[in-house]
Amino acid sequence: MTKTILLATTAILLSAGATAAQTPPPAPAPQAEASQQGVLVFTPDFFASQRPNTALDMVSRVPGFSVQDGDGSRGFEGAVGNILINGSRPASKNDTGSSVLSRTLVPQVERIELIRGGAPGIDMQGYSVVVNVITKGQASTEQILTANMAFFEGGTDRGFGQYQFTRRNGDRVWGFTIADGVSINDSNGVGRVIRRDSNGAVTRDEGYFDDQTGGGQAVRVNFADAFMGGKIDLTARLGVNDYSQYSLQDGPTTLRDSRFAEEGTSGEVGAVFTRPMGTGLTSETRFIREWNDFENASTFVTTTNGVAGPLQRFASEGNASETILRSLLRWERSPALTLEAGGEVAYNMLEIDQALTDGGVAIPLPSDQIMVEETRGELFGKATWRVRPDLNFEGGLRLEASTITQSGDADQEKSFYYAKPRLQLTWTPRPQNQVRFRFERDVGQLDFGDFAAGADLEDEQLFGGNVNLEPEERWISELTYERRFLGDGIFSIGYRHDEIIGVIDRLPLPQGLSAVGNIGDGTLDQLAVNFVLPLDWTGFSGGQFQFRNTWNDTAVTDPTSGEERPISGVRPSQPAFTISQDITTWKINWAVTYLESLRQFNYAPDQVSGFTGSDYFEANIEYKPTPTLAIRAQVNVWNDFQVERTVFADRSLARPVAFTELRPTDPRTFWQIRVRKTF
Repeated sequence: MTKTILLATTAILLSAGATAAQTPPPAPAPQAEASQQGVLVFTPDFFASQRPNTALDMVSRVPGFSVQDGDGSRGFEGAVGNILINGSRPASKNDTGSSVLSRTLVPQVERIELIRGGAPGIDMQGYSVVVNVITKGQASTEQILTANMAFFEGGTDRGFGQYQFTRRNGDRVWGFTIADGVSINDSNGVGRVIRRDSNGAVTRDEGYFDDQTGGGQAVRVNFADAFMGGKIDLTARLGVNDYSQYSLQDGPTTLRDSRFAEEGTSGEVGAVFTRPMGTGLTSETRFIREWNDFENASTFVTTTNGVAGPLQRFASEGNASETILRSLLRWERSPALTLEAGGEVAYNMLEIDQALTDGGVAIPLPSDQIMVEETRGELFGKATWRVRPDLNFEGGLRLEASTITQSGDADQEKSFYYAKPRLQLTWTPRPQNQVRFRFERDVGQLDFGDFAAGADLEDEQLFGGNVNLEPEERWISELTYERRFLGDGIFSIGYRHDEIIGVIDRLPLPQGLSAVGNIGDGTLDQLAVNFVLPLDWTGFSGGQFQFRNTWNDTAVTDPTSGEERPISGVRPSQPAFTISQDITTWKINWAVTYLESLRQFNYAPDQVSGFTGSDYFEANIEYKPTPTLAIRAQVNVWNDFQVERTVFADRSLARPVAFTELRPTDPRTFWQIRVRKTF
């Protein structure tokens, strides 16, 4: 309770200063070009009151836009983010758009285009909204030094940072980044584990404590220049990482000790070559190679009256890689019509060796030594057509063929063929109103780790591999309405419906095991709301209120009980309320965000587990005494966080409850300080 009062007091003090330090009127809202009502152009003047240091600072403040760096899934199409730089995406999937913008200083930005629903010459990659950052390319040397500290109440404090160097001279751009990162979990803390039998009697009441350490170091180099009548963009990265986590349950006579540790290396290279081929015709060829190797182990031991029981240990080691070659031709036939066609080939691989022992005795698991390989080819064609100044059409078709081969404990080969159409319509009847409709077929990315065995020793779960796993398919229909008002005010509401074929979730295996697999068809219904209200008209100069939430309703038939239930891992709701303000005369901006509640559960054959949380606060304040120096402080506070489990006695249709377990935790408040200096 005291932590909440402290944070609320901070917010009140920040708000009190708002009336004393008035900001000038906000910059005028950007106006869409008359010929492209789906494109809004933001110049650096629009962001002047926010005193941004980097292009990422600017993009993060574009009204109605939320940065997404992609999910890193297989292939290139749909796996990259919603940020373009000079009309193109970075050379590598892991050199994300936000990473590129974080090393681009504000003086290099000419303008930012917010593209809603598509525009000629722009590859939307399935997103309904993207930003295109146009840079000046003038000669310059840019350096950014960032230092961070994270302070945990009762936990381990951590420091991390990075140095970025970029040199620009005409078409030639080169640079490097040296980074040291850490792993942070805002739900770690102190609590209790309370277990009750089917009659409600307490059978376990123990203290709980967990923490983690780890991070990684990496170096990345980038180079771009004119080449053979076009432009080449190169990137390479090499990194090492380590991570360790432990949790303790402490009773009067019992100590349960669960630990996990992992270390590995990773790397990637990427190249993009673009070249004009004639009037309005451009070719683009992209090569990406990513790889990583890893070694990890989890252990669990129970000590009773000072005597340790048998040690359970599950260890894995392996390596994985992805190689992509993609080429396309883009023809801007007219200012209103762009045609694109091309192909992509890819190879993905995972080789993993796992072992489970109990007291030193090996316990075999299905598919604990396996190699999974996928070869995939795809042909695609798409068109972007501005039918009228207020109506934009984007349509395309991708034809995919892939073969997944397994060897080791399981030898199997399967081939798949998919036709993936996409249709997107954008109607802008008036500059401040827009309606977007999307319909497409999407094929999900398989996690090759699901083909192999696994274990969760702390929760007493063993997983077998699933040799019959197939990609999940979705037929997606989505309708969004957006209204802009009061300069940078926004109201958008979107409804989405997915028909899901072959939902990937947990299914039962013999011998009490379970695995990730296709459990049948399901549905997703989603309602997304984003509301941004400028508060200058109330006298709260430079202030803004924002509400954002996505409601998800999912349904699938459980393969064990035969009853309808939600799909695992989907949060039904997570409403967020934010108050922020830019105070130009004080050279600061601040924001306070409140998450009212969240919950997420997984449904396995033998148990239902997940977490609930409520009253989550995040407050930050940033002071920019000069255009090249920014000092930012942030505090994160949980009031209520709880892990829950319901474990069943057997797998009959009735599924009687064996016990329930609650783990209420008081997560550690943590503070972060960031100092960023640009040169």
